[in-house]
Amino acid sequence: YLLESEYGIEMPRRLQMEFMQAVQRVMDVAGKELTAADLYALFEREYGLKTVQALQHRVLEEQGEGTNASVVLRGDLPWAGEMRAIEGRGNGPIDAFIHALSETTGHTVRVLDYHQHAIGAGADAKAAAYLELRVDESHTLFGVGVDADIISASLKAIVSGLERARAQGLPSTAAKAAELA
Repeated sequence: YLLESEYGIEMPRRLQMEFMQAVQRVMDVAGKELTAADLYALFEREYGLKTVQALQHRVLEEQGEGTNASVVLRGDLPWAGEMRAIEGRGNGPIDAFIHALSETTGHTVRVLDYHQHAIGAGADAKAAAYLELRVDESHTLFGVGVDADIISASLKAIVSGLERARAQGLPSTAAKAAELA
């Protein structure tokens, strides 16, 4: 409620439950209730709102009929301390990005749920995207992205979730490659 009323953050229910665990950990250590500003700072840290870099990308639509239409996404992804060129094809920008991520990182990512909304109004409005992800069939968690552009917010949310999975013990790309070999 505090994040929604003070900062315009409208979390889906399962994200609220996930974030509540982080809030509880902090409250157990601090021994006091958190203010709206404390909650927002924790939300920014937990979901990397300040640290997940904007993905430089281009979305190219290819001609096709109905379900055969496809999108190609090309871009540069900051990953494991270096910038990597990525390219993926899918039925939309998110699907194309998921395919590009799998190729680049060696981790499978599935989008289980997707929510978005505007924060603010008019020319200054931002888009918030909340994606529930399944990473390597072993980690289910949310990623959050905020940007002036909804596609960029969605891609940031995916990177946010993947970075959180890495922080929670997802094997490195090198370990994943060795496992596949």
